[in-house]
Amino acid sequence: MLSLNNVHVYYGAIHALKGISFQVNKGEIVTLIGSNGAGKSTCLKTISGLLRPKEGMLQFKDKDIAKVTAPEIVSMGISHVPEGRRIFANMTVSENLDLGAYLRKDKQSIKEDKEKIYEIFPRLLERKRQLSGTLSGGEQQMLAMGRALMSRPELLLLDEPSMGLAPLLVKQIFEIVKEINSTGTTVLLVEQNARMALSIANRAYVLETGKIVLSGDAKDLLESEEVKKAYLGG
Repeated sequence: MLSLNNVHVYYGAIHALKGISFQVNKGEIVTLIGSNGAGKSTCLKTISGLLRPKEGMLQFKDKDIAKVTAPEIVSMGISHVPEGRRIFANMTVSENLDLGAYLRKDKQSIKEDKEKIYEIFPRLLERKRQLSGTLSGGEQQMLAMGRALMSRPELLLLDEPSMGLAPLLVKQIFEIVKEINSTGTTVLLVEQNARMALSIANRAYVLETGKIVLSGDAKDLLESEEVKKAYLGG
């Protein structure tokens, strides 16, 4: 479904991604793990059109998306839940969800999808008329995910969904990611909680300073001494 081949990305003079190559197959949960500054978020921003690669090939369903704009990429079927959630704080929960469907014209289906989001996230239904800035961190994360799903993505990019959340909520968010995946949405997950990410993913790539240093079946990496030592606390 998604393929990156020898992708190089720069922030000014900083070489953030140094020839990254990986792929995501339809129906999978694939996770990118690594320490802060390894290039994980840069990967997602490049895929969703927020950053442009200087070199390399980016393909989504066999189409070259390296020079495609972010709104066009959403319309092609990729949705991005950014790090830090980025909800519209002065708008209600319901209005935030409507914005997720801004490229769609099918009013009846939008209404039905909104009902589905409220089924996945009952907390959002309880707070649908509440200003989003007054929600807790966990509720804001649910809203950011719900908003992304309103565009009906085939591929969902999730950047640090567990950041700043209590352990109980982290577990809940990851259960929801599995549920979203089971309904047919492919997921590319960036996550610092490596143990949690590897426990739900099919495959994983380990990034260090803009390069992929390890890849494989998520369960194998969960057992890898190298990964345990570097990312799982021994």
